Amino acid sequence: MTQRLRIAMQLTLAAALVGLTACGGSKETVTQPTETVLPTASASETPSETETIPVASFLAPLTGLPVEREVTNRPFAVMINNLAPARPQSGLTQADTVWELMAEGGITRLVAIFQSKEFTDPIGPIRSIRPYFIQVGEFYNGVLVHVGASNDALAILQDQHKESLDEINNAGAYFYRDKSRKAPHNVYSTLEKLTAGAAKRKYKDIVSVPLLTFNKAPSALITAAPATQVEIKFMLSDYKVSYTYDSTTELYSRFINGKPHIDKNNDQQLTATNLVVLSTKHVTYDKVGRLEVNLDSGGNAVLMQNGKAIICTWERKKGDVIRLKKDGEELPFLPGVTYYHVVSNSSPMDKHLTYQ
Repeated sequence: MTQRLRIAMQLTLAAALVGLTACGGSKETVTQPTETVLPTASASETPSETETIPVASFLAPLTGLPVEREVTNRPFAVMINNLAPARPQSGLTQADTVWELMAEGGITRLVAIFQSKEFTDPIGPIRSIRPYFIQVGEFYNGVLVHVGASNDALAILQDQHKESLDEINNAGAYFYRDKSRKAPHNVYSTLEKLTAGAAKRKYKDIVSVPLLTFNKAPSALITAAPATQVEIKFMLSDYKVSYTYDSTTELYSRFINGKPHIDKNNDQQLTATNLVVLSTKHVTYDKVGRLEVNLDSGGNAVLMQNGKAIICTWERKKGDVIRLKKDGEELPFLPGVTYYHVVSNSSPMDKHLTYQ
């Protein structure tokens, strides 16, 4: 780590700690620094040159993007149906972070984390939850939003008194059925309804969220391999995800089975600034094909940003989010939306992920 980068990181952490100290009161929150000087780097430059990120009054905790007011509201972690009849889904362009994980039978499901954006459009279709989906939602201290649960997940929710909104068991009034969609792909909600449901159940509305690391020009990108075309394969052919990088917008546009993956609310294609692929142990434990997915033990990973791929590893300490590491140092995200993809380590990473 260069001296300039070390100093920049120390200044950023110091500013965040000062903000936390200044908050006071009984409610937890995270205050973001107003200005950070970070090193820039390109293929022809060294990280010794510096660039000032534009001054922002506040930064969104989970994206590092400028926002008009401090973001202290508790996130919602919503289980989004990803079966073909459920597409296009609604609300995903408003999410700060999206996770794609396997469910039983080789299908995938999405966990969308909503915090920094305010919108009135529908969110859904919403489906049932699994134990490792609970874990993902709790990475962000989010209220879990779902329609029913597997037996194991329901036992966890009830025995451990998890704070969730379940259309079937405890919060039906805060969901609705869209008559234009066939069941079970027709359950939706809105931020307004979810906020009202959480208030009705007296859940905390302000919590601490993980302090993520952002850097406008990570030094690891200097030697990273090109990754402007990305393909990710899960188990079934109906879940082949691909991304194309646009250097003009500095975003990856998402496709599923070769077609643009869009948001039904606004017909916009889903995009992300950071793509993460995590390899971890998956175990099938019953005839239905239900899974145990290990999100604790660490493993191989690839981080893609700015049209390049950084081969790395992932780890998670108790009470924290998953962190990406390379040469013993945490890899920062570029400010923006991050999409995670969790694949099985029963096959090598290159069987799931290709890029060029």
